[in-house]
Amino acid sequence: MEQSLIEQLGDELYDAWSERRMVAPLTDRHPSLSVEDAYRIQQRTVQCHQTAGARVIGKKIGVTSQAVMDMLDVHQPDFGYLLSHMVYAPGEAVSMSKLIQPKAEGEIAFILKKDLVGPGVTVTDVLAATEAVTACFEIVDSRVQDWKIKIQDTVADNASSGVFVLGNRLVSPRGLDLRTCGMVFEKNGELMGTGAGAAALGHPANAVAWLANALGVLGVGLNAGEVILSGALAAMVPVTAGDSLQVSIGGIGTCGLRFVA
Repeated sequence: MEQSLIEQLGDELYDAWSERRMVAPLTDRHPSLSVEDAYRIQQRTVQCHQTAGARVIGKKIGVTSQAVMDMLDVHQPDFGYLLSHMVYAPGEAVSMSKLIQPKAEGEIAFILKKDLVGPGVTVTDVLAATEAVTACFEIVDSRVQDWKIKIQDTVADNASSGVFVLGNRLVSPRGLDLRTCGMVFEKNGELMGTGAGAAALGHPANAVAWLANALGVLGVGLNAGEVILSGALAAMVPVTAGDSLQVSIGGIGTCGLRFVA
């Protein structure tokens, strides 16, 4: 794909984020769009955010659980960038005016104390480089009309990133079996879903290793101090103004947030 079209589509997605509007699926308009092209579009969109003053504060793995793969009919993981305007404090209200068509995911987030640079990163490397893990809500959001996405659409759209909030409790991953940490996800006091760490590519640290190795091919690392979201542990749940969410992950802690108009 020509660089001029890459830039045009990246700018379009940034403008859609800025103006809180949807765009037609890129894959409908450009059927030959490859995943590699989509990551180039993503880079252009992230550059637009950075030009506007945002900082990269971490990375995220998307489409790691079978439930999300089935929901979106996407069958491989992807990654995106976490930017400084995406993070909310625990208990802070998220305004729906900042989002378009949000869905919530309960996840385990990693806080790194050492750099991780692939290829060749293993689960053992990830755990050794991790300062702490915490419960997390990621609110994914798509600028693509009605979530009609293929893997190329979500990749180009910065892996459908929206906002995220971390729990109050930081826990060392050493001594925990992250595969078996059970998650309970509630919305307005009603059970929405359950899962375990194994839903994220068999082990949340395996998802982080996948990310480090995928980025390493591109000459990009995971950096000390960054937040890494390891992927949903159950199906995404739509949210709207007035909703209150709570996630509890065994051995790790809880995280909550609420939505206002």
